[in-house]
Amino acid sequence: MRYFPAEFEPQSFVQIIFPHPESDWAPYLEEARECFVNIATAVARYQPCLIVCDDVGLVKSYFKNHDNLVFIPYQSDDTWARDCSALSVIDEEEEEPLLLDFTFTGWGGKFDATRDNALSSSIAKVYGAPMEKVNLILEGGGVETNANGSLLTTAECLLNPNRNPKLDKKGMEHELKKHFGVEQILWLHHGYLAGDDTDSHIDTLARFIDTDTIMYVKCDDKNDEHYDALKKMEEELKTFRDIDGEPFNLIALPMCNPTFYDNERLPATYANFLIINDALLLPVYNDPHDAEAIAICEKAFRGRDIIPIDCSVLIRQHGSLHCVTMQFPEDISLRVE
Repeated sequence: MRYFPAEFEPQSFVQIIFPHPESDWAPYLEEARECFVNIATAVARYQPCLIVCDDVGLVKSYFKNHDNLVFIPYQSDDTWARDCSALSVIDEEEEEPLLLDFTFTGWGGKFDATRDNALSSSIAKVYGAPMEKVNLILEGGGVETNANGSLLTTAECLLNPNRNPKLDKKGMEHELKKHFGVEQILWLHHGYLAGDDTDSHIDTLARFIDTDTIMYVKCDDKNDEHYDALKKMEEELKTFRDIDGEPFNLIALPMCNPTFYDNERLPATYANFLIINDALLLPVYNDPHDAEAIAICEKAFRGRDIIPIDCSVLIRQHGSLHCVTMQFPEDISLRVE
């Protein structure tokens, strides 16, 4: 059997991929780099941060302090570490960690992802765990675990014909249970964010913050295009039960005001937070709801520091804080030469 560690469990390090001139960040590269520096610096206060980058010397110069920062060279296509990084499981029979290197196709072939897909295997030497190549298209932002047998996802993403067209719902459930060792799949059939390229990744909509609790995005503005879909998502979440038949505790996060760039609505969401050891990195957007989201998280994540990170530039490329990071559990060490 396998065990899929949850994000709220103890971690070894967090991985990011630093923006470079050949990435889509080029039009506002320095703004993007400032945001990534803020994220990595915040992580490094609590645990190591692995920074994958095209030019180690240059990227090091962006940081005043290198404590808890590890740099490794790799020329990526882009910087969405959540979706092209390996996912971590524990092989309970062997009592050892295992990295699962799923296939990344740029969210169903929307963008070239050849180098990003090869990233994990190319830097495998830095991980203190074996890696298994998995012939299944899957992104880390598409799955959430509660560390107690449940996996939360969206039908719009995992059952989309642009991912694994030969797999129906039953087939996909079989693959998820096999690779992650979970007992049940909780499928959301409602909820989306305008401007999202991922076909409704779960980490933009609803997140496990502990074994029994789901934090999710709620829209109270009946004039907002998201109102109906997110209302239906909320009703769907209320029907979910854990493997013992108990309902989950639900905590609502506010919906940001409509945010635009180049006349396009952007997927600003507070659900795209990152849980690390003793802290929560919360994306904020200079939005009137920022303070409310911070207050909700301060109450929900007692014992963790709440660190707001301005992610206004990240959403211009249709992602946010969680999308550009990947955590690794304490069982997987970071090998530093």
